[in-house]
Formats: sequence, C-alpha cells, structure tokens
Amino acid sequence: MSENSIIRVNNLTKVYKLYNKPIDIIKEMIRFRRKNYHKDFYALNDVSFEVKKGETLGIIGVNGSGKSTVLKIITGVLSKTSGDVYIGGKISALLELGAGFNMEYTGIENIYLNGLMMGFSKSEIDKKIDKIIEFADIGDFVNRPVKLYSSGMFVRLAFSLSIAVEPDILIVDEALSVGDIFFQAKCFKRMDELKKSGTTIIMVTHDLGTVMRYCDRTLVLNSGKKVAEGSPHDMVDLYKKILAGQYVDDEVHDYKNELSENKEKGNFIWKEKMSINPNKNVYGDGMAEIIDFGVFDEKGNLTSVIMKGEEFTIKEKVVISKTIKEPIFTFTIRDKKGNDLTGTNTMFEMIETGTGEKGDIYEVSFSQKMNLQGGEYLLSMSCTSYEENEFKVHHRMYDIISLVVMSNKNTVGIYDMCSKVSVEKNKK
Repeated sequence: MSENSIIRVNNLTKVYKLYNKPIDIIKEMIRFRRKNYHKDFYALNDVSFEVKKGETLGIIGVNGSGKSTVLKIITGVLSKTSGDVYIGGKISALLELGAGFNMEYTGIENIYLNGLMMGFSKSEIDKKIDKIIEFADIGDFVNRPVKLYSSGMFVRLAFSLSIAVEPDILIVDEALSVGDIFFQAKCFKRMDELKKSGTTIIMVTHDLGTVMRYCDRTLVLNSGKKVAEGSPHDMVDLYKKILAGQYVDDEVHDYKNELSENKEKGNFIWKEKMSINPNKNVYGDGMAEIIDFGVFDEKGNLTSVIMKGEEFTIKEKVVISKTIKEPIFTFTIRDKKGNDLTGTNTMFEMIETGTGEKGDIYEVSFSQKMNLQGGEYLLSMSCTSYEENEFKVHHRMYDIISLVVMSNKNTVGIYDMCSKVSVEKNKK
C-alpha cells in the first residue's frame, strides 16, 4: 500500500450468519447438540484497495456485490468481520436517505444535530447554516419536520450538509440518483470544486456514464469479491461482461473466438448470453423463425450495454420453413412506455433478400451509431414479407431484450443530434 494513500483497505471481510428459523439462533447460542445452525454469507470476501489523496474512485457492481457494505464499513456505520481499514482524514458521507436524521426534527434542527455528530461546534455550524440552506433550496420546508419531506428533499438537505463541512473524504452512495436533473448538475459541479480543492471522493453508482466522466479510477466488485481495478473505461467494459453473464471464475472468456467456433459448427449461442424478457410478445405464421439474435459493441463483444456515440450491431439469424419471396428483416427500439423511437428494415434500406427456400438461414446485421440518450430501452425484431400485396408476419418478437445506453452527456429529447457548437465573442 502506498504511503500517500488517504484510505487503505486490507483483506476486508464481512460475514453474516443466515438462519433458516428464528429458533435456530437460540439453539446455537446455547450450543444445542454442539451444532452450528447457520450458514455463512460473505457480503465481502478478502477485499483490498487504496485511495490516494485527491483521487475520485468509482465502485461499480451488480446489486448485492458488496458496494454499499464497503462504504458502511469505511464510514463506521457497519463493523467488519476481519481485515483492516485505515482512514487518514475527516469523512462526510451521503449514504442511505435520511440516515442520521430525526424524523420529528425540522430541517434546521437536523442540520445542527448532524453537524454536532460530525464534530462541529454550534458556532461553526452557525457560520455555515446560510450556505447549507441556500444550496438545499427546499424553501420553507427547512423549517418543517423532515418526516414531511420527499426523497428528493432528503437528498438536497443531506448533500448540502455533507459538502458544507468541506471534508477530506466525501463518500456518496447512489443517493444523487433521486434528485432532479438540475440539482444533480449542481451537485456534480460542487463535487468538481471539492475535487480541485483536494477532496478525495468515493462514489458508488449504477450510472456508468457518471463513472466514465468523473472518476479517476474504478473498482469492480462481484459477489463480495474484488474483480479488478483500473481505468474507468476498462472497468466499465469488464462490468458490461458481468452484466452479460460473460464473467466466470475470475476470468473473462474470449467469447468472440467462441462465437466464431460455434458459427463454423452451426451452433447458435448469441441469445443464450442475452437477458431475455420473460414477458416478451412473440407471434407469427411460422413460415420463418428467428433462431438467434444478439447485440454487439464496436469491439465485437456481445452485450446489452452500449455507450452513447459508439458503433454497435444488432444481429439476427432466421431460418426459412416455407418459400418466402423477398423476406423483410427488421429491428425497432422502443422506450419503456412502448413508443417506437427508431429502427429500420431491409425494405427501407433497399436491400434485396431474394427468395428464401425451406432450410435457408439468413444472417442479418444492422450496424449504426448509438445516438439515443442514456437510459434503458427495449429491442424488438421480426421477419415479415408481402404476398400478393398482403402484409404477412412470419415471426415477430416484441420487447425481446433490454438495451441499456450509457452516456456522459445527454441533450434535450430522446436522441442527440451531435451538434457541433462554436462560440465567438467579439470585443466592442
């Protein structure tokens, strides 16, 4: 571990005892039959890392990977089972909403209560109170009991208090995702200011665009274990593989080679690596069937997470069961409300597909740049045709998979026009 580290975590482990029945706790306490009645659950298992002064560290991982547990142990909210944690500065943490707040107290009363708990005197808080209230911007609610607050108001007040104390270390766990976009922008601007002043920041978030934009280094956790740490871009790529189920036994398999080998053998494995919607809507007359499909990033990795501005490819494999003249292959991306946002098909693109005979297999690729805003979308695809001017649906799969778009810059609306902006200032 480096000597200039402000946080050092060595072999940190947190174990919970899980019991099948409440009575088992009592049995174990009295050593009934000298038997253990619990199973050990490792929320953290031998995790080590360090954070240097002035660095911004992002911690990412799927739900249950141990991210919040690490932060709670660092801040002293939770005790460790084993391992060592060294903290070399004053910490301000924004963890669970309302943590440390007395629900019966007003916002102002809670500011003083939490300030005192952080080690500040009343006179020191007096000097900061106006700035805290101004930043929170919750109006007269600051004089009302916090039990009347919305989750957004909790975040505003808690974050305002956390940054007002000018900590050596600021820890933020997902809470900013609750606030509105304008408050989030104000918070990130303030965190930039703190970072420039030398504050160390640890951030846990599911917003991978935020990780890419704000973090100097990123740590990936999975099932309580440290997977890797490194540059945000490399770690986000690794996390995408975890999301796609391509991370096994601490090694990322080269699925590009696996796909190539299986293609030669005629095996269809793409969809096995995708998360299929259990509520998908599938229908058709059976003259064709989409037997495989997948989404690939610009590096050729099978994934359901695409960076905004990145080239990506949607692939379909379709087997023909009965002769079809000029089959049409399609894809559509919709929002969660079911609105069609974009898509195309081989007819729109004026691609001749010929006549599909029984047993023929078409492999169709749609390649394009992702210009949708960051968010979650649904992908649909189909094989259709026209028979004597009558539209036929041979196989259609609505909302078959979820597509996540990561972005470190969103604009107004559903897509980014990729505007090139220039500003000139003329002197009088």
